[in-house]
Amino acid sequence: QVQLVESGGGLVQPGGSLRLSCAASGSIFSINAMGWYRQAPGKERELVATITNGGSTNYADSVKGRFTISRDNAKNTVYLQMNSLKPEDTAVYYCNAGVLVATMLEYLEVWGQGTLVTVSS
Repeated sequence: QVQLVESGGGLVQPGGSLRLSCAASGSIFSINAMGWYRQAPGKERELVATITNGGSTNYADSVKGRFTISRDNAKNTVYLQMNSLKPEDTAVYYCNAGVLVATMLEYLEVWGQGTLVTVSS
């Protein structure tokens, strides 16, 4: 009933920038916390950044100072602005959200399908 769709991935040179978007759609009553995760080939999925519905943010040490997470509650969308990209940032990036579906009393954890970010010269 609820889907998250990521967009904005692609190929970028080291030092470049990309902006990822994740839009939620469906029978949504409200969205609690949102986050971005990434998974490189052969590695475990790791947390990149999170943002609460009140706007509090947390970042992995590896991206702190380079990435910025934000959200637009009116559009049910979360963003990840990625600057000063490094080759080690190459991964599939997934968004996550705690979603209160209109017909339920409890939040569901919903994941997007991911968008590939490749940082290479």
